[in-house]
Amino acid sequence: MNITIFGTGYVGLVTGACLADVGHHVMCVDVDKTKIENLKNGIIPIFEPGLEPIVQSNFEAGRLKFTTDAKEGVDFGQLQFIAVGTPPDEDGSADLKYVLMVARTIGEHMNDYKVVIDKSTVPVGTGDRVKKAIQEVLQSRNSDLRFDVVSNPEFLKEGDAVGDFMKPDRIVIGADSEEPIELIREAYEPFNRSHDRIISMDIRSAELTKYAANAMLATKISFMNEVANLAERLGADVENVRRGIGSDPRIGYHFIYPGCGYGGSCFPKDVQALVMTADSVGYDSELLKAVESVNYRQKSKLFEKVNKYFDGDLKGKTFAIWGLSFKPNTDDMREASSRVLMELLWEAGAKVKAYDPEAMKETQRIYADQDNLDLCGTKEQCLKGADALLICTEWKEFRSPEFAVIKNSLSRPAIFDGRNLYDPERMARKGFDYYAMGRGLSVQKFI
Repeated sequence: MNITIFGTGYVGLVTGACLADVGHHVMCVDVDKTKIENLKNGIIPIFEPGLEPIVQSNFEAGRLKFTTDAKEGVDFGQLQFIAVGTPPDEDGSADLKYVLMVARTIGEHMNDYKVVIDKSTVPVGTGDRVKKAIQEVLQSRNSDLRFDVVSNPEFLKEGDAVGDFMKPDRIVIGADSEEPIELIREAYEPFNRSHDRIISMDIRSAELTKYAANAMLATKISFMNEVANLAERLGADVENVRRGIGSDPRIGYHFIYPGCGYGGSCFPKDVQALVMTADSVGYDSELLKAVESVNYRQKSKLFEKVNKYFDGDLKGKTFAIWGLSFKPNTDDMREASSRVLMELLWEAGAKVKAYDPEAMKETQRIYADQDNLDLCGTKEQCLKGADALLICTEWKEFRSPEFAVIKNSLSRPAIFDGRNLYDPERMARKGFDYYAMGRGLSVQKFI
């Protein structure tokens, strides 16, 4: 099939590369000329395991094309995916200007039947707005061309997006008629062979499914962080609690790891957007607001532990931070807990030495003017002369470090672990002051 994708960001590029990898011919369209030229030269704008080789191999094979010419893109594919950004507006609602801009562009250039597919995460009712935008342009052209609008939300985890696309848990298709469903089913057939993963429904239900899924996962995280905060005050160990409740198949082990808050491009934005959607129809979504509030508060917990340990005197001190991306296997720092932590440390007059396996360039871009930030080439390098080690991201290389090196490099043997990587009793035996999230041993110096 010939398929067009508008947007070469995280969702668009993964979608385009994976569809091309199974034999479809895909054209990715973007307004950013530099990004398109870089992609043609094999330069990938994001870090995502496994993505670079399939982009390069399919580009070289001629199945994956990149262009800034919108007309060329509209002419190319019968399926037109919209995979552009929906950033939060000032009030937290999703900004649909890029989605509607692409819709109007499709309406302007289409000359035959098209299936317009909302792949971006969009509020309920966006399908109607996309349909109206295209119809208005066609009417201005005095055209009665047929088209269908479909919702096909993505369920890709950053850090495992290629695997998620190639072996999806489900493929949700929201449509008002059977014709577009069959065309999209054909496009996804290579990913749907062992058993039928396609779930078809109406457009509004598909749009809500995406938000509901992310809100549910965010709720589990915030709930577990509440349990962790309670465990600290009760002298319990939240890791034992996690194992105890995770063994219940109705709960499961996924997304019940306590920590210093969730971040990224999806959960914060999508929870806020769903809250705004609820407000717009006169419903007070108390639970979702609490999920967001707990997460906002949780991002300051690591700083609060550090500040209390040093008796509120952080001025002039230096802290080593391991992990800057919002999660492992990505360079994405959107809404990352590390950003809240660093900014609070700087506000208190402290200096930061930081290391991350992939997010160093992004950190440099965001904090280019920050004098109190030293980005180090290795995790060991940023320990030297620091007053304590703070861990924000659970990268694999942080799980079994040389603890003797850590102890000898720090001015005092203090570790503040926002991801519960180590065992408190073992750390105590090694002579560390170790503070994690909701661990029983941590409570002794805080109450």
